[in-house]
Amino acid sequence: MQRMMKADSTVSPAPVQPDSYGTPPPRHPLKARSLWILWLMIVCALAAIGALVIYRLHASQAATASRKALAGGGAIPVDVVAVQQRDLPIYQEGLLGTVTSLQTVTINTRVNGQLIKVAFVEGQIVKQGDVLVEIDPNPYKAQLEIAQGALVRDQALLSDAQVDLKRYQAAPLAYTQQQIDTQSALVQQDIGIVKSDQGSVDSAKVNLDYCTITSPVTGRIGLRLVDEGNIVNTTDTTGLVVITQLQPITVEFSIPQDVIPDVLSHPQKIPPLETTALNGDQVLATGKLASIDSQVDTTTGMVKLKALFDNSDFELFPNQLISIRLKTSTLKDAVVVPTEAVQTGPDFSFVYVVKPDKTVEIRHITSGPNELVNGDDLTAITQGLSPNEIVVVNGVDKLEDGSKVDATMRAATTRPTTRMATTRRSHSHIRTSLTNDSQQQTSRDGQ
Repeated sequence: MQRMMKADSTVSPAPVQPDSYGTPPPRHPLKARSLWILWLMIVCALAAIGALVIYRLHASQAATASRKALAGGGAIPVDVVAVQQRDLPIYQEGLLGTVTSLQTVTINTRVNGQLIKVAFVEGQIVKQGDVLVEIDPNPYKAQLEIAQGALVRDQALLSDAQVDLKRYQAAPLAYTQQQIDTQSALVQQDIGIVKSDQGSVDSAKVNLDYCTITSPVTGRIGLRLVDEGNIVNTTDTTGLVVITQLQPITVEFSIPQDVIPDVLSHPQKIPPLETTALNGDQVLATGKLASIDSQVDTTTGMVKLKALFDNSDFELFPNQLISIRLKTSTLKDAVVVPTEAVQTGPDFSFVYVVKPDKTVEIRHITSGPNELVNGDDLTAITQGLSPNEIVVVNGVDKLEDGSKVDATMRAATTRPTTRMATTRRSHSHIRTSLTNDSQQQTSRDGQ
């Protein structure tokens, strides 16, 4: 019993008592680490807030300095061009057209026989008169020889009958009138037989010529429909091959009925208006308006037109869908500026005009049509500008009425290009306010 009590006393630990000064037991190490991380995060947040305040203060000072520099007469760099006076073509654009061939010929045989030779390569350009196929000519050579033999025989009979007729006519006392008339009729009968034989000979020659089929037009040949060795007949409906003329070629397209007066300058004459074929924004070919339909389609309100193209580079292909750009008129001696110079206000359009003192003024304008001419987007100005005035085309974001500028003249000549857009480009800059935009833009630049 004493041993058991002794064992219990050794197993149970004695409770921990605070020291005489009341010091608590030491904290757990994980709690101390979490507290340290929290303090570190607080310090980082305060540092970020301080950096942001310093950045905003510096930006505000920079914006103020920029406004002071502008107010003090600092010149703003801009690009300028001179207002031009020139002819401006007006186009009807976005017209959908279909390329059509002037001639599409299906080659058929005109004699029956075996196809012994195909003399063309599929897809090649053939000229008028080129040999395409040959049909076995031997049966038709034999027919020609038979017809020629009959002709020689009947010509001999005719000659004999004519000699007898002359003999009868030379001795009227030896022969009766009935014998003379009968011989004369026999001569006429032989003349008819000889003519019939000559027709048979000519027909045999024609059939023999038909054994060699040549191209009736110049164009691109399609895929052959019959191979060598097959028997072809005049009753076949599929034909041997199809040839499509490519030069020149036409395009059929439609225009709205309200454009008809612009197209028809004279009711009895169709003007050869310039027509451009486009594939997206790529120029394929340039041609002339050739014809116009006699009535408007009542279901669509459109009228069909046909344009003629030389197609010298084979850019147009039959049944190809393309866009058409039709020049309907020309503004003579129009005052034009690059479209990027035209700015849009709340209820008016304007441009920045550079004055002789190198400051700009806001000039209200009335704009007309804008067109893409040789790669330059030009807008006609009907009121507000005169030729040779200087307008700003680039750098208008910081301008306001009276701003001083450092102008750089940009070449006003058109830029040659082989690609032409089919839609008008938007103005380069849109301004909806004329009072506070420059200050807001300066502030943003400083930030």
